[in-house]
Amino acid sequence: MHPRRPDGFDGLGYRGSARDERGFGVAFPARSFSAGSDLGHWVTTPPDIPGSRNLHWGEKTPPYGVPAPSTPEGPAEEAFPGRGGGVPAQSSEQLSRFAGFGIGLASLFTENVLAHPCIVLRRQCQVNYHARHYHLTPFTVINIMYSFNKTQGPRALWKGMGSTFIVQGVTLGAEGIISEFTPLPREVSHKWNPKHIGEHLLLKSLTYMVAMPFYSASLIETVQSEIIGDNTGILECVKEGIGRVIGMGVPHSKRLLPLLSLIFPTVLHGVLHYVISSIIQKFVLLILKRKTYASHPAESTSPVQSMLDAYFPELIANFAASLCSDVILYPLETVLHRLHIQGTRTIIDNTDLGYEVLPINTQYEGMRDCINTIKQEEGMLGFYKGFGAVIIQYTLHAAVLQITKIIYSTLLQNSV
Repeated sequence: MHPRRPDGFDGLGYRGSARDERGFGVAFPARSFSAGSDLGHWVTTPPDIPGSRNLHWGEKTPPYGVPAPSTPEGPAEEAFPGRGGGVPAQSSEQLSRFAGFGIGLASLFTENVLAHPCIVLRRQCQVNYHARHYHLTPFTVINIMYSFNKTQGPRALWKGMGSTFIVQGVTLGAEGIISEFTPLPREVSHKWNPKHIGEHLLLKSLTYMVAMPFYSASLIETVQSEIIGDNTGILECVKEGIGRVIGMGVPHSKRLLPLLSLIFPTVLHGVLHYVISSIIQKFVLLILKRKTYASHPAESTSPVQSMLDAYFPELIANFAASLCSDVILYPLETVLHRLHIQGTRTIIDNTDLGYEVLPINTQYEGMRDCINTIKQEEGMLGFYKGFGAVIIQYTLHAAVLQITKIIYSTLLQNSV
């Protein structure tokens, strides 16, 4: 009998003996992990996908089949810990990925959690047609926030936050499902044409239509006063959204606008917001890219600056795109929120005093009637009620980005 252990077995170093495989007739020589020079023959790295985010600025996707240029200093193993001096390549890459994740997490936290009180007050001011104070500056907004927190507690500024996450989840899920079962593209490639853009925007429009009833329910939760509001569960938004579609379980009056009449303003606002954000984001990224190449040549760029240039330009571009689109579309958002809230018997806080409640008794017949009524009764500034909350929101966002950048730079410099 032959032993079960093959010849040349050395644990992890075993790669088979020089034997003839049955059925193939090919002899495979023995290999070992210790043979670092032989690994290149068996282990290859696939080329990066064109347009993927694995590439940093200054790098280009190598054509398929063209090997990467080798360094004359020696084998790649010298860059790992314990085999050479300087910053280990593996630990530096891990630190870079961890820092990039932390930067993105800080940005998401600012957009969805830290800025939520500003979103609450901004929406309350938009739907309050009774208000005499428009809160166009951050100073009056801070004053009314303090009054709400004093009379109703911290919950008054954080209400409806769970429903906003649900709306984002429904939007992402609906977009993924629709793109999976239809030929509509979820992303536009670099080689785009008008047909692809039209199909992509159609996908976005269908997504906003699916998420519309849940957005309406989330809006009610964020503007409903805590004085008379019930402690709704986190899934109440889903229940109210489904009830709005089937017309059951939702208290409403005859002034409630049907969902069909809300499709056009909702889709118009969503598509315009997406288009403006995308254009501004690409434009800002292009400017930052040219500025980086001009101020930091590839030969003289430090590792710290290189890592900063890899993460922060995209965050800055997203920040600028979101700010510009919110400012440009603020009047349309005011009209949209008033149409969604009409007839839902919602009681909001008095944004003039800070300690009373007011009912919503508007009687708009549609989008055009809402625009004309606001212009006649409240003036052009009536479309910008609560705009001071937007200033506070993006000031906080910019401060968090700057603080994160300083911390990130300090950590990288200490690790070098």
